Amino acid sequence: MRLRTVIVVGATSGIGRAVVEQLASEGVRVGIAGRREERLMELQQRLGTERISYRVMDVTDASATEALDELIAEVGAPDALLFASGIGKQNPTLDEDMELRTVETNCMGMVRIVDHFINYVKRTPAYDKHHKAHIAVITSVAGTTGIGQAPAYSATKSMQTTYLIALAQHARMQHIPITVGDIRPGFVATEILNPEKRYPMIMTAQRAANYVVDSLRRHRRITIFDWRYKLLVGFWRLIPRALWERLTFVKN
Repeated sequence: MRLRTVIVVGATSGIGRAVVEQLASEGVRVGIAGRREERLMELQQRLGTERISYRVMDVTDASATEALDELIAEVGAPDALLFASGIGKQNPTLDEDMELRTVETNCMGMVRIVDHFINYVKRTPAYDKHHKAHIAVITSVAGTTGIGQAPAYSATKSMQTTYLIALAQHARMQHIPITVGDIRPGFVATEILNPEKRYPMIMTAQRAANYVVDSLRRHRRITIFDWRYKLLVGFWRLIPRALWERLTFVKN
């Protein structure tokens, strides 16, 4: 599918930022949102006001939906919406504030934005069975199972995946012209990772963006990248829970 207009929520860093840069280089009109206005402005100035429009948005705040509405009004009905906002760190001490912030951003923030956009699609004549809006969320292979070093992060990613499955079924039940994508990267060299640690099978944000843009264009339901993580996820699913709980040497 040819992408003409895309909304990226969580565009100020990491995979979201790399996706914006790639889309703009391909001539796509991109509406971007994030908490840090200076980074949004820098993207707009560097990539061009004819390609980039922005709104400051904190997905944990109820006003985020107003910012989304303003952004859509400026760029027009988008072909796709990418939810790339997310936080999560290893939390071996179970710092309560860190766990709760992770849940609030990854779960509540995603539900707020995605549900609001679906309701927009339902009332907008630009969409029909021939032109469906695609909604994609960057989850993680960490959502495959509970990871002891990062309980809230892995649990919120699992919640996101389950919620997206439910939304896809809901859309069919209600005849809503959307498709739903679950994008599950492994380790990507972004600010979310601890720079003092070494991570296996890590990839650059630009390479991750290539997978994401291809997934948006093809309306893929599930995207796991790369092939090494597909094998890893398949292996994880074979491990019985009792054995997984005993794998205490797993640190990353």
